[in-house]
Amino acid sequence: MNIQELSREEQVDQLYDRIHALLDQGETRKAQIVLQALLPADQAEIFADLPDDEQWQVLEGLPVEGTADILEKLADEEVAEIAQQLTPEQLADILDEMEPDEAADLLGDLPSEEAREILTLMDTCDEISPLLLHPDETAGGLMTSEYLALGQHIWAERALEAIRQWDSEHEYFYYFVVDGGGKLLGIVSLLQLIKANPRDEVAAFMARSFVSAPVEADQEECAHLMSHYDLTALPVVDAEERLVGVITIDDIVDVLEDEATEDIQRLGGAAPLEKPYLLTSTWEVTRSRVGWLLLLFVSEMFTTNVLQHFEGTLQKMVVLSFFIPLLVGTGGNAGSQTTATIIRALGVGEIEKKDMLRVLWHEMRVGLLMGVCIATVGFLRAWLFRSGDVSLGLTIGLAIGAIVLWSTSIGSLLPLFASLAGADPALVSGPLMSTLVDATGLFIYLTVAQWILGV
Repeated sequence: MNIQELSREEQVDQLYDRIHALLDQGETRKAQIVLQALLPADQAEIFADLPDDEQWQVLEGLPVEGTADILEKLADEEVAEIAQQLTPEQLADILDEMEPDEAADLLGDLPSEEAREILTLMDTCDEISPLLLHPDETAGGLMTSEYLALGQHIWAERALEAIRQWDSEHEYFYYFVVDGGGKLLGIVSLLQLIKANPRDEVAAFMARSFVSAPVEADQEECAHLMSHYDLTALPVVDAEERLVGVITIDDIVDVLEDEATEDIQRLGGAAPLEKPYLLTSTWEVTRSRVGWLLLLFVSEMFTTNVLQHFEGTLQKMVVLSFFIPLLVGTGGNAGSQTTATIIRALGVGEIEKKDMLRVLWHEMRVGLLMGVCIATVGFLRAWLFRSGDVSLGLTIGLAIGAIVLWSTSIGSLLPLFASLAGADPALVSGPLMSTLVDATGLFIYLTVAQWILGV
């Protein structure tokens, strides 16, 4: 089969096998040639899967630029491990070839003394140092200092010449216009520069309405701005509105992936992992989960209290216990659906905290409709279970309908209450949802049973 007919994953797997075989045979140079012919992202994927000894076999003869390309695409933890094995001089040479923001991220993961020593050896020290002043998860921590700022009085033809001479791997479709003090005044597109009269100043046709982010803005806010306004680059300004950096779309894609990963882990009741899964030790994974698991275990004891309270009812009609998993599970599922929907809507800005009552009313109607559907099926299931026992069917039908309505209502409010309290909705809502519904759903079920069956 021709390699072009394979999926990307299959192609990468085949190339990994080829490179691994070449290294195993001592053909290091051939392996390096095959690796360097690939895109940097594929190089990094294959490199990360190689055994440690083969990784060093590849790096030893690789040009500094090639090493920089691979390290830029690896996970931060993997890069930090490799960096620990390099001399300060070797690492400084590699960092000089990396994108400024990537180099700053790597230095930020190193011990401060080591980072300072390496900085003094770097040619790009002045460019990298300002990026180290900002927390990782802010606009300042995301931005790169590699951008082209145009003076407001520069002619269009000279601006185009500056772009042609600018040595950058980034592809910008618009450029930033500043005054003599570096204050951001506007934005001009490449197309505008090409179409403009060569002797027109850029200030004459630049866009004066633009979007920027303060240097201390949270990375999620930056991601929202770029998504909402369809930006490929977001200028970052300081308190005096001076341009200090640019956030590019590739960095925002990484942010969105990281945030989505964190939300999924928190929704399941686990603290987010700081490293890729296979690089995280058994102890670290356990520690990220066991705290919430213990808390939920203790919380579930309320379910035991509910069962104890209705012990007499269950003894008189043992058949009620057969439906407990069905009703409690359905309530948890309904609540989890609602919670996931509301958390996502909060995350993308579709709803705000002030919309709490509207959200509750909306979900109550949804819960009522779903409850009627599930109650009908529940009634038929219980009716058939006891050969036409209508009272049992009514008990199960009404109870499951009420539980679904209750679960969707609670599921809509928990994320909003968590957000109001300044907590992460995903961290709080997901784990609490199932625990709360278990106890309250059981109480609703057995209360309805007492009312209808008189037990």
